[in-house]
Formats: sequence, structure tokens, C-alpha cells
Amino acid sequence: MLDTVILIVFAMIGISLLLNVWRLLVGPSVPDRILALDTMYINSIALIILYGINMGTELYFEAALLIAMLGFVSTVAVCKYLLRGDIIE
Repeated sequence: MLDTVILIVFAMIGISLLLNVWRLLVGPSVPDRILALDTMYINSIALIILYGINMGTELYFEAALLIAMLGFVSTVAVCKYLLRGDIIE
């Protein structure tokens, strides 16, 4: 039962990643594209965690944590650049 649910969730997250790529490429404005990129980070984290659950190992959770930290920092840096024109004050 759990294997079936994991496959369904893999498919759903894959579809959401495709929709995020579409929003990233077609987005009407720059903030929409930044939010699509941030959501892609979140979806990739979900895929990695789901793969770790499927494999039964804890190594993938550490990788997901690293991607989460890098995603947060990069989103903050891009938003600060758009607001002020520079990253470091």
C-alpha cells in the first residue's frame, strides 16, 4: 500500500515541478518567476525526502536540509537584489 502511495506522490510532485518550470519560463513578472523558483526548491526537497523514505535511508534527509538552506539564502539574495539593486550594503 505504501509503495503505491509513494508512486502516486512522485507523480504529483513531478507534475507540480513541470507546472513550476512553465511558470518560471512564461511568468508575467519577475516576482512570479522568483516564487516559481522558490517553489521548485520546495518540490525538489519533497522529492528527495520521498526518495529517502522509499529507499529507507536517512542520508537523503541531510541532502534535503542542505538544499533547503541554499534555497532560502538564494531567494533572500535575489529578492534583496531586486528591491535595492545590490546584495551587500
